[in-house]
Parts: sequence; structure tokens; C-alpha cells
Amino acid sequence: MTWVIFILAPPRRMLHRTMADYLLTETVDGVAILTLNRPNQLNALNRQLSAELHAAVTTAAADPAIGCIVLTGAGQKAFSAGGDIHEQREDDKKYTQADLDALGAERARGFYEIGACAKPTIGMINGLAYGGAGVLSSSLDMRVGCEHASFRFLAAAYGRINTTWTLPNQIGWPIAKELLFSGREVKAEEAYRIGLLNHLVPCAELRDKTLWLATMIAKNRRESVMGVKALLLQGLGRDLEQQWKNERNYTTSVARPAKAEDAFPDFIARKGRKD
Repeated sequence: MTWVIFILAPPRRMLHRTMADYLLTETVDGVAILTLNRPNQLNALNRQLSAELHAAVTTAAADPAIGCIVLTGAGQKAFSAGGDIHEQREDDKKYTQADLDALGAERARGFYEIGACAKPTIGMINGLAYGGAGVLSSSLDMRVGCEHASFRFLAAAYGRINTTWTLPNQIGWPIAKELLFSGREVKAEEAYRIGLLNHLVPCAELRDKTLWLATMIAKNRRESVMGVKALLLQGLGRDLEQQWKNERNYTTSVARPAKAEDAFPDFIARKGRKD
């Protein structure tokens, strides 16, 4: 008699990767992982990357196979350094104020829609998150960071206004006021202590810890998790969109943002990284 033995391999985790020009997209066990991929520019958020990120979050939010969305940055230095100052400077030179207002509105709306995404979002904070990246990271539902994580909410230092609709909802009014008024750096330990980071782990464990949380969320019933998020946002007292609109209206009618040339003279003098 001849015996035939079949060896069954263990089930494989579902893994799918795609890449746009500036954004890496990966799917693992019902979790969409979106990686800002401009490491040589500290993942600065130019228009193209911002548009790709917004589109990817929108796609993941509509995908029934996705239960949680994770955002992170490529490299070991930065989640993101914020807006692309070189691009902003060129925009100031070639566009009218009306055009700049339209571009700013599109960018701001994209950030709002990421923050208001119906599915849970987690920031995997692998490095600095400054300026516009402070807005982005604080608009997410949760953040997991490592010892390289740091935050700066720099708008007031540059003649601009942002993050008023995100940060107070995460860490409370008194601390949010301090950080928004001063623009000082918040390092990893303090970020964890004040609730800006939900978890703080060694950098070598950052991805595993983040996916531990994200997959746990993704395994739950989508409608229940999304319902909890919707109700929590409604429970803010004034809905998130109205808070965002208040900031947007103020910055377009009362206190217009400073031009890049005036806002970032030191950076421009240093000739910071370009593509």
C-alpha cells in the first residue's frame, strides 16, 4: 500500500501593496497602511502627496474589506515635516490670491475629510510631526509613537492659524492652548503623558504595536465601530465640520496666512531640501 502525505501550510496573512508617486499603500489583515513616501524631504506634504493621501483614505473608507486605516512616514526621521515650503513659495509667486484661496480650501478640505473619515484612523508616528503634519496627526483618532516621535504646532510662529479643530479634542483646552500659542516642541515622553500618544514603544516595536491595535479594531463589526466613532464626533457639542469651518472662515476673512517668503525666511535661506 502506498501512502500519500499532504502537508498543509499555515494560512497566510493577506498582504497587498501598491504605490503611487508619493504614497505607499499596503493592506494587512483588514488594515490599510498608508506611508508618506518623500523621506529625502522629511515627507513634506506637497499638493500631489496630499491629494494621493486624501484619495487613498477615501478609497479605504469605502472598502468593506478595510476596518482600520494607519498613516505613517517613510524613513526614521519624520512622520512628516508639514507643508512643502518650496512649493508654497512658488505658488505665492505664480498664483493670484483667489487661486491661492482655492488651493488652500482644497487642501484644508482634504485634511478635514481625513479627520472625519468614517473608519478609525491611527497615526504610526515614527519621527517628527511638525506644522501641517501636526494638523494631520492630531486629526486622527489615535496615535502610536516611538522614542523618535515629536510634535510642534507651529502656525502661530509663521503667521498662520490651524489645528484649532483637532488638538483640543485630543488633549483638552489648557494644554492645547499652550502648544498652539507657544509652538514649542513636544517630545515622545510628554506626548504620551498628555494623551497625544496612546502608546509609546521602542522604534523597533512600533509597527507591531500599531498593527496589534489596528487589527484588533479591524476584527470588530464595522457598523458598530463606525457607529461609535460617529456618535463620539457628534458628542463634541459642535460637530467637527463646524469647528473646521470656523477656523477656515477666520483664516480667509480675518487673518490671512502669511506668504511662504515671510513665514519661513530661515528655512528658505538654508535652502531646505527640494525634490
